[in-house]
Amino acid sequence: MQTRKKYLFLTFLASWLLLFFFGREQLRRFTFFPRRNVAVRRSWPRWADRTLLHSFAEPWELQGSTDTAQPSPRARRAAQLSTSQGSRCRMESCFDASRCQNGFKVFTYPREHGEPMSESYSKILSSIERSRYYTPRPEEACLFVLSIDTLDRDPLSAHYVRGVEQRIRSFPLWNSGRNHLIFNLYAGTWPNYTEELGFDIGHAMLAKASFHSKNFRPGFDVSIPLFPREHPQRGGQRGWLHHNSVPPKKKYLLVFKGKRYLTGIGSGTRNALHHIHNGQDIVSLTTCRHGKDWERHKDTRCDQDNVDYEKFDYQELLHNSTFCIVPRGRRLGSFRFLEALQAACIPVLLSDGWELPFSEAIDWGKAAVVGSERLLLQIPSAVRCIRPERVLAFQQQTQFLWDAYFSSVDKIVHTTLEIIRDRLLPHRSRSHFLWNTLPGGLLALPDFSTHLGDFPFYYLQHGSGPSDKFTALLRAAPPLGSLSQPTLRLIQAVSRSQYCAQILVLWSCEKPLPPSGTWPQTAVPLTIIQGRTKLSDRFFPYAAIGTDAVLSLDEHSSLSTSEVDFAFVVWRSFPERIVGFSAWSHFWDPEQKRWGYTSRWTNKLSIVLTTAAFYHRYYHSLFTEYLPTGLRELVDSLAACEDILMNLLVAAVTKLPPIKVTQWKQHKEAASQPVKGTAAGSSRHFSQQQDCLNQLVDWFGSMPLVSSQLRLDPVLFKDQVSVLRKKYRYLEKP
Repeated sequence: MQTRKKYLFLTFLASWLLLFFFGREQLRRFTFFPRRNVAVRRSWPRWADRTLLHSFAEPWELQGSTDTAQPSPRARRAAQLSTSQGSRCRMESCFDASRCQNGFKVFTYPREHGEPMSESYSKILSSIERSRYYTPRPEEACLFVLSIDTLDRDPLSAHYVRGVEQRIRSFPLWNSGRNHLIFNLYAGTWPNYTEELGFDIGHAMLAKASFHSKNFRPGFDVSIPLFPREHPQRGGQRGWLHHNSVPPKKKYLLVFKGKRYLTGIGSGTRNALHHIHNGQDIVSLTTCRHGKDWERHKDTRCDQDNVDYEKFDYQELLHNSTFCIVPRGRRLGSFRFLEALQAACIPVLLSDGWELPFSEAIDWGKAAVVGSERLLLQIPSAVRCIRPERVLAFQQQTQFLWDAYFSSVDKIVHTTLEIIRDRLLPHRSRSHFLWNTLPGGLLALPDFSTHLGDFPFYYLQHGSGPSDKFTALLRAAPPLGSLSQPTLRLIQAVSRSQYCAQILVLWSCEKPLPPSGTWPQTAVPLTIIQGRTKLSDRFFPYAAIGTDAVLSLDEHSSLSTSEVDFAFVVWRSFPERIVGFSAWSHFWDPEQKRWGYTSRWTNKLSIVLTTAAFYHRYYHSLFTEYLPTGLRELVDSLAACEDILMNLLVAAVTKLPPIKVTQWKQHKEAASQPVKGTAAGSSRHFSQQQDCLNQLVDWFGSMPLVSSQLRLDPVLFKDQVSVLRKKYRYLEKP
């Protein structure tokens, strides 16, 4: 018992001694220690003798002068970070959602005459003004974009715009930046390249490149990629990975070719890249021959690096490498990121703290390897461990992301706006699956549905299929106001199909509807919709369409019940495509340097006329809501242009050609024979269609149509067997 007390006493004594020696500063906080006068200002030690040590600060600054004209370090940092005022901004606190009750519309400030503007910022404003989001009336706008070029905020740059702070404060709509979106590619300047913009953004949102995660406001700002001045306005080049050239293992495993900074920010990572170069499957080349005074700062490696640098071509390395190193430059982002995506060269990112572009929507873990600048030497072994099937998946995802979101300025701007739009309507926002799976978030409209099973291109992933019935939509515009006998026979033939759920007649004639007694008796419901004379009305998403499949017809179509049944069975196997009967093919005319099309029978097809074709009803919503109003007005002014536009739209979504099915021979002959007395009119219509095709291609930025040599016929079609053994026997005889 005595021994135990002795040990307890010694333990207690040792504890107090340790507390006294190592925690006496904390013990002074207790009442039994005398308190220091906190009001007394503790001065710095007087060791700043300028004769002994050169100081970068004046002695009165170190002694804590009472001169309030000199800001403290904390105040200077707050002034440098122009986003400090809205650093806690969220959509709920800094965005007036009540302005968006009438839809998501964007207003761009009028451009002042003589206003300096870079080519890149002009493209951004053009992307907005030619889109479906744009409104010329500020009272309708949900979001505002300045006409002042804010892309380059480096004071040393020739594109730096001065006096931004005073100018934006004079705008009546500024409202401390609320509901404003500011685009920026370059922030800060030498030597630290901070993210200072040089003006107070207030409560405005930032769409910014090279965003550091500590300055990024999640759910409010948008990180965008750094793109060059030559980046195309719309369309853009396709990725370099093609269907028939998919070797997951290329000549080089890992490559880099670029500048090496000898001093300053960003020099640490690039100076170390030579350590992983082996000259075989890993090529890492740098040059210090850039800038005005590189020779004054060059080190012992510069000369040899410059010699090795010229031995390899940059484009050849991109084409023939599996992985591409994307290190930070002076800023976190670089043009190399988009170049690697387009080349299907998997980016290996070495830029600590970089908030990746569109990270709110894109899962970069499926398309890029995010490394650490401190672990550069581990990168080669890490990429060697990635399995070939995983490499191929990475490459395919780079091509999808490039084509869906990054190949043009239009796509970058529209992705930015759609991300903001999703925040305003979280209950109708896109899921990560929609953003990261073909055809992408821009072409999967949440206004149509947020359920994957409702879209035609997600049936396979969702494990479902389209409904087993179709709705026939017949556009009727008889010049005399009465239905012809061929039109009545067409309605009866379609109604006898075992898959027909209903027939909708879109009456696009200025004359009144025929009496109800003149309409044919059908086995399915027949509904008349009073439409307008516009051709684009046939693709309006009418609420009466209750099936997934739509059979688009016009009054000049001629089909039998067997043809309709077989075409619908084919469409159910390809619900994302257009399946029809009459086909055209497009071609490039090198002499006139424009696109053309032909309706002659050839071994290729790329357009199926929607005057007799099946497609998914989702394309009605995409046609009406995705395409801008100006494009639909163009369609209404040119003959047969709506057929071409719908084919271009579906091809842009699916990257696949339409499907042609068999048709009665007598129908083919009738369709191919010219009508007497209409040569001049046909020539005029043909010329209009050629103009339509080229104007639409110009809007898309590239030719989305895909050619095919496929035609699907029923089993035993034209075979020398008994007709009774054939399922669609009436396809071969009247």
